[in-house]
Amino acid sequence: MSDDGKEAPDRIPGLKSVPDLSENELTVALRQFWWLHDARWYQGVKKRFGQEVANEINAEALRFVGRRVGTWYANTHGVPDGSSPAELAEAVAGLTRTMTTEQMMRSHVEEIGEESLETVVTEFFALRMLKAARSLEGYECPCLDMRGGWFEGLGVKVEETTVECMRTGGSACRFHTEVRREAHTETSTDVPTQVAAQVSAELPAEQAS
Repeated sequence: MSDDGKEAPDRIPGLKSVPDLSENELTVALRQFWWLHDARWYQGVKKRFGQEVANEINAEALRFVGRRVGTWYANTHGVPDGSSPAELAEAVAGLTRTMTTEQMMRSHVEEIGEESLETVVTEFFALRMLKAARSLEGYECPCLDMRGGWFEGLGVKVEETTVECMRTGGSACRFHTEVRREAHTETSTDVPTQVAAQVSAELPAEQAS
């Protein structure tokens, strides 16, 4: 009831009510906005300091984020058995969906041997954005850095290579991950500093995006 005795409106006239979004919808939106921020940040660094610096800082930032996400995943879902490609494949799939949506990235992970697995990415929105911004040429994909952060956060040692890249003309991005038998299986609530994933790229200048 207002001061003049009239019934108060349920909401301010002309102001649209905020939609009642589910937690899943909010999560999807937040992921998209986070990656939009990442894209604008990259473009800003490139414009002011050059693409080489943008590539370097981008890789450092995504490795840091990857470590935090990997540590969170291990603390939330448990540390995968480093000697089991099946458990590691499940963790990689979970980490991918933690950071992206199916609309943003289409990928699948499968075992290809007793000690190895393969991740295949068939679509990634970042490549479309980079192409639209005319920044694809000279862009160095930070995928191995991000994934290396995942494995460090999980506390699992691997050797990983990029065998095909969409940015350089491949039909998909393919990552082969070889599990190290002496895999570390402990984690903590903070970023592990004593565990370093042994990550190397066959094509260091042409990593998959």
